[in-house]
Amino acid sequence: MSNCELSDIADRFLVPQNTTHRHYEALRAYFVDRVSGPEVARRFGYTPGSLQQLVHQFRQQPDRRFFLEPTPPRPAGTDAVRERIIQLRKQNQSIYDISEALKKEGYPRTPAAVGQVLQAEGFGKLPRRLDSERPAGTKPTAADRADARAINLEPRQFRTRFGGLFLFLPALVDLQMDRVIGECGLPGTQAIPAAHAMRSLLGLKLFGTQRHVHVMSAVLDEGLALFAGLNVIPKRSFLTEYSSRIPPSCIPKLMRHWFDAMTGLGLEHGSSFDLDFHTIPFHGEDALLEKHYVSKRSRRQKGILAFLAQDGEKRFFCYANSDLRKDQQNDEILQFVKFWRQRTGTLPEELIFDSKLTTYSNLNRLNRQGIQFITLRRRNHALVTDLLTRPRSAWRRIELNGVSRVYKTPRILDEQVTLAGYDGPLRQIAVTDLGHAEPTLLLTNQLQRSASKLIERYAKRMLIENNIEDGVDFFHMDALSSAVALKVNCDLQLTLMASSLYRHLAQQIGNGYETAKSRHLFRDFIDATATVIIDERDITIQFQKRAHNPLLIAAGFNNKEVCAPWIGRRVRFQLG
Repeated sequence: MSNCELSDIADRFLVPQNTTHRHYEALRAYFVDRVSGPEVARRFGYTPGSLQQLVHQFRQQPDRRFFLEPTPPRPAGTDAVRERIIQLRKQNQSIYDISEALKKEGYPRTPAAVGQVLQAEGFGKLPRRLDSERPAGTKPTAADRADARAINLEPRQFRTRFGGLFLFLPALVDLQMDRVIGECGLPGTQAIPAAHAMRSLLGLKLFGTQRHVHVMSAVLDEGLALFAGLNVIPKRSFLTEYSSRIPPSCIPKLMRHWFDAMTGLGLEHGSSFDLDFHTIPFHGEDALLEKHYVSKRSRRQKGILAFLAQDGEKRFFCYANSDLRKDQQNDEILQFVKFWRQRTGTLPEELIFDSKLTTYSNLNRLNRQGIQFITLRRRNHALVTDLLTRPRSAWRRIELNGVSRVYKTPRILDEQVTLAGYDGPLRQIAVTDLGHAEPTLLLTNQLQRSASKLIERYAKRMLIENNIEDGVDFFHMDALSSAVALKVNCDLQLTLMASSLYRHLAQQIGNGYETAKSRHLFRDFIDATATVIIDERDITIQFQKRAHNPLLIAAGFNNKEVCAPWIGRRVRFQLG
């Protein structure tokens, strides 16, 4: 062999042909031959910095392999699997279908592995297939399309987990829900009229454990569909789309007409109201929303600011507004007063709220209308310092009654103050020994009422925060955080409607349930399975025997008959 041929063969070892070979020769020269770094860099075309990084990486991973391992022999059956993949593809099956078939035959292969075999054999991607061209397999049962005209009233019987919803049926019939919805101009179709769509949404809202995002799990429940007057409950895509079709002007109309209908139904109202803001948080990105304080997270974040008014005595939401911006929130209390006067003909007697709900000038407007209020005064360092430097003899101790708390004997400083924007004196009650580091400052225009009664009433206002949580958690008011969200104003109005129906049911039952939380009522009465018996003339809702059925019997539900126009039959109740 000539020297030229030997030189060519030597170059195969000494002149790198690829990046891995180049790395190997450079590192060998540096570590084995002890060539200096600058010389190695020059010889193999590296910069000094690149070579230093290469050396550092090798020191961190000295077991790095530069040479390929010998290819192991192909396992037995590989060629047979390959032939089987080709055979299945010729049957027009996708890589996913083939992967499932191989798994069942005991040769598991991922869809990616199947795709590599098919690509090596020259197969292209399948064109989109019709459902009839796909291989048979196990699939979810598809429900029919919701249609009020296709409601099935053939004689039969079936079980439903939504039996308790029918306890609200008499109230919906008596308040003439179809008429109320018709007066508001809500959208509807021949298949799903507006009243049927709203009953579907309201039914899911009333059944607290069922969120509209989970409606697909109950789409085949005939009882839920019968409550709404449909053959099947609408799918979640319709529920979201429908709430977006409702014009914003319809929501205030619905609130007014619903309030009037519930009042005509006999829902009792109190004279004292708890008012508060609640931020419905938004968890997405790039939303044109303002940031508001979220008490649950003790921080400010983007969201929808909702104003809520709750009856302080009967414990249900009677007014709400989610179309608020920061520059409007201070005057929303005046809008509630206007709403209440238009609906009842009287002004609210007493309003309870915290310091950030409105301004001192609006307090003055309330006072001139003769509306009593209790609120908090915002503290500052100078005000707190002045109170703490008062002599101990200026304070007096009182005892609170009917308040479930550890601190029942606070000390108070009762005096009259004047504030900018408010005409006349305001009563300020500074309260200490309540478990807080700084005094609590109550402001009120009730100059004659005893201090203990005022403090006890404001302490009960704190319950609204618990009841708002009841609305958020039980009625799912935080719609923006849902994967399939209703529009906030629609969801908030459904919460008001559901809250008033629960209060009306509690009023009928009595026996201490008048002020029970909706979650409590749901657990004792609404979360009940039932057998629905349909015959030629009647529909019987037959409840199983439960511990609280005697209370429903005492309230007159047993053998009660109502004629629901949207169902077209007389509905009777039987309580075991």
